Amino acid sequence: MIHIKQLNLEKKSEISVAVLHGKLTDKQKNGIKMLLLILPFLVFIFIFSYLPLAGWWMAFVDYKIGAPFSKQKFVGLKYFQMMFSGVGSFPLVLRNTLVLSGLGLLCSPIPVIFAVMLSKVRNGKIAKIVQTVTSFPNFISWVLVYALFFALFNTNDGAVNVLLARMHLLSTPLNILGDADRAWTIQTLIGIWKSTGWSAIIYIAGMSGIDPELYDAADVDGAGSFQKIIHITIPGIMPTFFVLLILQIANILNNGFDQYWVFQNALTMDKINVLDTYIYRIGIGSLQYSFSTAMGMAKSLISILLLTFANRFSKLIRGTSIF
Repeated sequence: MIHIKQLNLEKKSEISVAVLHGKLTDKQKNGIKMLLLILPFLVFIFIFSYLPLAGWWMAFVDYKIGAPFSKQKFVGLKYFQMMFSGVGSFPLVLRNTLVLSGLGLLCSPIPVIFAVMLSKVRNGKIAKIVQTVTSFPNFISWVLVYALFFALFNTNDGAVNVLLARMHLLSTPLNILGDADRAWTIQTLIGIWKSTGWSAIIYIAGMSGIDPELYDAADVDGAGSFQKIIHITIPGIMPTFFVLLILQIANILNNGFDQYWVFQNALTMDKINVLDTYIYRIGIGSLQYSFSTAMGMAKSLISILLLTFANRFSKLIRGTSIF
């Protein structure tokens, strides 16, 4: 161990001497160039992702707007205790968040299935058209998505309701946007429609890395299309799937703001009011900065723990992990 440490110190001293005298190998020069290239991004991340964490101190005081730090009353873990004491709508909001994220996790294989099916389309032009059309919703803002669904399904003159009524297939207008009993299902389906095409691109890119000789060998052995999918394609993209799944588990409390904010109304509020919208409403709407900061802080810490456990579980089950 001592010998290894001495070698490391000698190597570091050699690099330092090389830097001072301008005698660097090509590998060392490339390493310095790469460091300088990513340095602006590291600075950007530090300024906008790490420095704001200093604001977490508000979670431990009764924050008063405009008062100096020394005048803020320290309350310890008061607001963290409030979260789990049943105060306000937090338990209901936490339930909505977990249910909607859980439904998203259950639907995570859908982009994989879609990507596999798209890869089997023999006509390249048709495959590109389908890929483009299904990826397009990802680039539409949630405001426009809501406007589209409102134009289609509003109870007064929505295009779908008008068409079904004229065909005498519907006596009472469909109130999809105001159906509280089906709000979770509807929001999950809307999310799938918006993200499946874009997510499939990642898996299609993963398929391009599979060795073509594996398919040639399968053809020689007489394997059919379904057998090649099961034994070659699916195992080939499983590492990509599990990496995305681990990240999705880590973000189980961060299931989005825009979608649920624009689709919320008086009828569906109790079903699609999630943590992100609740924190915004408490912090900006009610000016309860300390309580909202505590919830945001707890959400971030829980996400880190979930990422750690999911990564460790992947290491135990599959033998691989993302870190």
